[in-house]
Amino acid sequence: MEKESLNFIERDIIESVARGQAIITRYPPEPNGYMHIGHAKAFGLDYWMAKKYGGYTNLRFDDTNPEKEDMEYVDAMMLDMKWLGLTWKNLLFASDYYEDLYKMAQTLIKKGLAYVDFQTADEISKNRGTLTSPGIDSPFRNTGIQENMELFQKMRDGEFADGHCVLRAKIDMAHGNMNMRDPVMYRIMREKHYRTGDTWCIYPLYDFAHPLSDAFENISHSICSLEYDDHRIIYDWYITNCLEMKNPPRQFEFSRLNIEQTIMSKRYLKKLVDSRVVDGWDDPRMPTISGMRRRGYPAQSIMDFVMSTGVSRTPMTVSLGALEYYVRTHLDKAATRVSVVFNQVKVIITNYDKGVEKLEIANNPHDESAGKHEIHFGRELYIDGDDFALVPPPKYKRLIAGGTVRLRGAYIIKCDRVVQDKKGGISHLECTYYPESKSGSDTSGIKPDGTIHFVESSQAVEITVNEFFPLLREGTSLEDENINKDSMVVHKALAEGYIKNVKLGQPLQFVRKGFYMMDKNSNKDEMIFNMTVGLKEGK
Repeated sequence: MEKESLNFIERDIIESVARGQAIITRYPPEPNGYMHIGHAKAFGLDYWMAKKYGGYTNLRFDDTNPEKEDMEYVDAMMLDMKWLGLTWKNLLFASDYYEDLYKMAQTLIKKGLAYVDFQTADEISKNRGTLTSPGIDSPFRNTGIQENMELFQKMRDGEFADGHCVLRAKIDMAHGNMNMRDPVMYRIMREKHYRTGDTWCIYPLYDFAHPLSDAFENISHSICSLEYDDHRIIYDWYITNCLEMKNPPRQFEFSRLNIEQTIMSKRYLKKLVDSRVVDGWDDPRMPTISGMRRRGYPAQSIMDFVMSTGVSRTPMTVSLGALEYYVRTHLDKAATRVSVVFNQVKVIITNYDKGVEKLEIANNPHDESAGKHEIHFGRELYIDGDDFALVPPPKYKRLIAGGTVRLRGAYIIKCDRVVQDKKGGISHLECTYYPESKSGSDTSGIKPDGTIHFVESSQAVEITVNEFFPLLREGTSLEDENINKDSMVVHKALAEGYIKNVKLGQPLQFVRKGFYMMDKNSNKDEMIFNMTVGLKEGK
């Protein structure tokens, strides 16, 4: 039996378990937008690592920036996570720890490791130095401990204007890692917080709040994306200098998920929403979980895909086709097959005079338990424009003048005559059917050229179909000129009558076209369907 290949995080977890350490992970999203597929991988990694080794995961919202955060985003993210099957033991917020974080900041001041700085933001930035030159000490760096305690209290009490001063850690202005050059810990911001209201006018920065929140929760493995690699040193510094812990949290970084022609930046996705390039966070073109759900992606297919991309520190970009493979594989087993015709061609069955006949057809050829549904056959039908050719290409297996095809679930027909309109276009086809060729009991002995789908005219339902293309024209560049302004095309089509019974959330396959899902904006006057994915890659 082949030995399981373990990634570098798992190997450390196994060693931690051997030492008797409990495995506790956390997923810490900022509630400033909707969850996208990259977040699904991050949370999935936290969740499965802890579950596999007998631990648990906390969900903690990193809500230290009230300017951009809202309860709407918290609720949306929680809905998405539950839909994906991702659960947590404790629901927490960084804002739960505001008082504790304030005390930790006071601890650093008392140790002579933090000070209040009255330089402007531009001055602080300028004096940090560069990658090749050291920074310059702030003129306020050596203020006494007692005075710094009093100044910090005044910051909290609202005695200074927004931006008037900040609290900085006192580390090393010549350090080779820029994050260690006296980073800002607190800033003054009179912004109402969605949870704490106006209680606070100072807010901690991420690099200070995040490691200490992990420490308060006894997190064993703080798993984050590779962009935080340079922040690990400050993560460790804050925990070491604020708390005494036998097993402090340790940070591990992995390469984030990138998908070709897919925007994986919450900030840029918000820009698309705000500029109305898309119809909200759950637009089916968006890589948000809500957008994918609306488009018809099964939750399990998303999780199977993200976990298949593996865990490493090597940046990589996955093809969009890899994601679509998992979506297609899941839907093929679950989708109800229905007939929908585009660019309709009318067919008149000249030897049929029995009214409308009711037939039955399987909902899913891979699953007998999915049952059957009713379809209709009559004198007047519509077939898809792609299924008839006056001048057929080589090896054409559809209907041609004088040719025969089987109508899916019904009878074999023969095209006797093509009736054209005054402009030379096709008015309709006159065909005959073979009564003894009924599907399931065919005794005709006729071998048709192929099988095509159809809808009976009296039962046909006009529907609107949204077809989608990637938001990026190529690669992963977020430049404006790479945004695909033609990422959605709207079609009108005719569907078989069964479509009126479809429920929201029910996956469908439009026969020989692709997989589709009814849109939330559908109503009795207009049924709208979103194309989930084609039957083949690139379709």
